[in-house]
Amino acid sequence: MFTDTIKAYFSAWLSKDASSLPLIFSENIIYSECYGPEYRGLEQILLWFADWNQRGTVLQWDIKNMIESGSIVCAEWYFRCEYDGVVDGFNGISWIEFDENGKIAALREFQSKAEHNFPYGQV
Repeated sequence: MFTDTIKAYFSAWLSKDASSLPLIFSENIIYSECYGPEYRGLEQILLWFADWNQRGTVLQWDIKNMIESGSIVCAEWYFRCEYDGVVDGFNGISWIEFDENGKIAALREFQSKAEHNFPYGQV
């Protein structure tokens, strides 16, 4: 159940369509992006979504793995976008907590570089 909500959220970014966001997020959502910004409340999520999509486009947001435990889902993903003319991508993890209505109440993102090196060689 919760995994479908997460897929719908990622899809909203890919299509630049905010219409599903009130169905996905609770009114009191707390959303922490991996590089620092934090949004509090659905109104701020909608403002962020509109502002970001004026300057950028999500090119790819692939879910690699999801683990669900009770009302918490941990999602591993790869994200790639064009923002202000620069294309970039990275791996990430989202820790997502759902409320009693099945909406996302808290989401914290964590980032990892997509490129890896092997200082001791590949085994």
